[in-house]
Amino acid sequence: MGIFSEFKEFAMKGNVVDLAVGVIIGAAFGKIVSSLIENVITPLILKPALDAAHLSTIEELTAFGGVKYGLFLSAVINFIIVAFVLFLIIKGINHAKKKNEVAPPPAGPTQEELLTQIRDLLKNK
Repeated sequence: MGIFSEFKEFAMKGNVVDLAVGVIIGAAFGKIVSSLIENVITPLILKPALDAAHLSTIEELTAFGGVKYGLFLSAVINFIIVAFVLFLIIKGINHAKKKNEVAPPPAGPTQEELLTQIRDLLKNK
């Protein structure tokens, strides 16, 4: 088997393709979360604090002459939002899976119970 055919077999496996799709969707989702933080959360929730500090974005927060802790706060907020949204998605998926699961059939008599019944029927004859 040539190197190209081995590579093709490797690249077309389900796991590799699924991973690639996940990475692409993750990158797009990251842009959505960044936009949510910069354009929705910061203006609505942090606007009074940023105005008091004479800043326009949370990333501009600095301390001790250059420590950009605003970038760190932005990353923490971003992480919390992503984690919460993923939690909600996984919770919804698990809830949907539970609805689709069929309850196992009730357990029948055990082998010992069947043998006991057969023995009792043979004794009664």
